[in-house]
Amino acid sequence: MISDSIKVRFAKEVAKYPAEQKQSAVMACLSIVQQELGHVSAESEAEIAAYLDMAPMAVHEVTTFYNMYNQQPVGKYKLNVCTNLPCQLRDGSRALKHLEHKLGITMGETTADGLFTLQQSECLGACADSPVMLVNDRTMCSFMSNDKLDQLIDGLKSAETK
Repeated sequence: MISDSIKVRFAKEVAKYPAEQKQSAVMACLSIVQQELGHVSAESEAEIAAYLDMAPMAVHEVTTFYNMYNQQPVGKYKLNVCTNLPCQLRDGSRALKHLEHKLGITMGETTADGLFTLQQSECLGACADSPVMLVNDRTMCSFMSNDKLDQLIDGLKSAETK
């Protein structure tokens, strides 16, 4: 499943560490797989484990601990809404419910057109800006009122039709 070109990228990451610490490259290897394949499957985890001489469960523990690794295919836009206590106190749950209604899916699902996957996440480290969300693990959106959520979704949809 993991191609030779991916293994070449693995080797570059492993080379950054002493030989006896090559397991330190596990997060980089998971990121490479996700970039290339779109998500990290159980088969990919097993191949990474073999490559790094790790127990498969140790790789799986990393995959499941961090929200940035997708364990199944996701939409083009992955929306992570913070629902940790500070955001909940400032309408984080309301933001999640609004998005569920607007997109016609529930948390953890992907829209039928494959554009949006909606997830909840733990603290994104921007409590003072809540409710907050992260788009595609890269773009932080703050103070997400219903109007701002609508603008975001409508903007992403319109970008797809151009």
